[in-house]
Amino acid sequence: MPTDSKKAWEQSLGQFLEHVVARHPDKTFIEIGGLSRTYQEFYDGVRKSAAMFGGLGIGKGDRVCLFLPNCIEYVYSWFGLSLIGAIAVPVNTAYKRDEMAYILNNSEAKGLVSDSSLFEVAEAAANLAASVEIRLLRDGGELKSPSSWTDFGGAHNVAVPLAAMPEISPHDISMLVYTSGTTGNPKGVQVTHLMYVAAGQGFAHWTEATPDDRFFTCLPYYHANIQYYSTMGALAAGGTLVVTDRFSASRFWVQVREAKATIVNFIGMMMPVLSKNVPSPDDKDNTVRLFYGSPSFPPDFLADFQDRFDTDIIVGFGMTETCFGTIEKIGVERRAGSSGESRQHPQGGFENQVRIADPVTGVHVGVDTVGEITIHNPAIMPGYWRNDEQNAESLRDGWLYTGDLGWVDADGFLYFVDRKKDIIRRRGENISSQEVENVVKRHPNVLDCAVLAVPSELGEDEVKAYVTPREGATPDPEELVYWCAENLAYFKVPRYWEIRDELPRTPSLRVRKDVLRQEREDLIEGCFDMEAAGIKLR
Repeated sequence: MPTDSKKAWEQSLGQFLEHVVARHPDKTFIEIGGLSRTYQEFYDGVRKSAAMFGGLGIGKGDRVCLFLPNCIEYVYSWFGLSLIGAIAVPVNTAYKRDEMAYILNNSEAKGLVSDSSLFEVAEAAANLAASVEIRLLRDGGELKSPSSWTDFGGAHNVAVPLAAMPEISPHDISMLVYTSGTTGNPKGVQVTHLMYVAAGQGFAHWTEATPDDRFFTCLPYYHANIQYYSTMGALAAGGTLVVTDRFSASRFWVQVREAKATIVNFIGMMMPVLSKNVPSPDDKDNTVRLFYGSPSFPPDFLADFQDRFDTDIIVGFGMTETCFGTIEKIGVERRAGSSGESRQHPQGGFENQVRIADPVTGVHVGVDTVGEITIHNPAIMPGYWRNDEQNAESLRDGWLYTGDLGWVDADGFLYFVDRKKDIIRRRGENISSQEVENVVKRHPNVLDCAVLAVPSELGEDEVKAYVTPREGATPDPEELVYWCAENLAYFKVPRYWEIRDELPRTPSLRVRKDVLRQEREDLIEGCFDMEAAGIKLR
């Protein structure tokens, strides 16, 4: 660790990793894809990766796209590139040719690392990106080593571990993490070494983690959550990280038990989906002491989940642009609907502030007033990659303007309301789509829900709900209307309802409302219409 005179978070990833490995060389750090690596073994693999990339011509500031499933090569690449000052660029493995080509071209990637299972898309996209000079392929034996590709395993095996680390600033970029692009093309968030180090130190502190903890994640490595919290948190705590390939409601608890997990990260829909599983006598048979994720939950849901699975849950508000938003504290009474207080670093001198700004003027307002959530701390992104227009909107006077609406109470607790663009204006009233979604999701026949505005013949908006059913269930729109009416003011109850098998999603499993809005010209055709059905709520 740095001396007392130096701030603990002001380290490069290489410096941070070196300190961590020195404390726990023989302890298991990561279990992934059937492999297990101690801290020292992992560090050796990272240094070989750094030497491999350097030998292929990758240098400081060069971008290398990682188009891979969760695997040890992914983590080796991320940290190895960081050791030499290069920049990793994660790519969603669901992307097709043109989507991936956009990332390659926007980042002007010099290198690409992919997997044999993704080869066709990777090669087609790389052929559309003139900047790509180096192509590495993992597990490409069946492809008979295409001439334009280098075998990752072979190159890594013969590489001599990097002996001396070059000078890398904590403020250098470690990754470009592209956002999901719900309001246009994806934006590349520049994540610095400092941001990752601070995130890991913070997460270990917030979760009260120790070297005995086993961190479990089923999220993909192209998502910031697994980077900030699971990976960096486990490193900072000296714990063990267990990584699986993807979230599966049916396999989740089996995987958690096999992992002997004590800390689990979740996002979005995971918890409601797990709660819809048929109760089992084995529900309490797990070692998980803590779940962390977002968003916040209604008190009754929280109590039922914690009692059923004999575990604790804390939630927070964070984003790729900074993981230092807000968080609940373990063992402290929760406030309904709150995402906790501003997160702080365990070492003094790291000041994180969360304030609310007027969504039009940007001027900060007082407590109990809904506005745009803004954040100020030492671990905010330096900006989006080559996007001056968005940077001017999101970064002002050292504050990050999140694009999310919320309010803060007199004690500093944050209450998330909605995305600015998702607020619905109906007959003079503002409606939070998330509030309506939370009510619909609580219906026993509903698995998930998305609510958005559709045009009204009276001007302003009408409310439409998209619903996916719980397995084996058939939600009745009329029943859902009355369910909402029992829990919401009449003007918040959706007029239009569409039942469908699935919803389009981002890499972080959020619903792509932009896709729903653009699916067809007439969004209400063929929908259940509460008014046409003669239902009157007042």
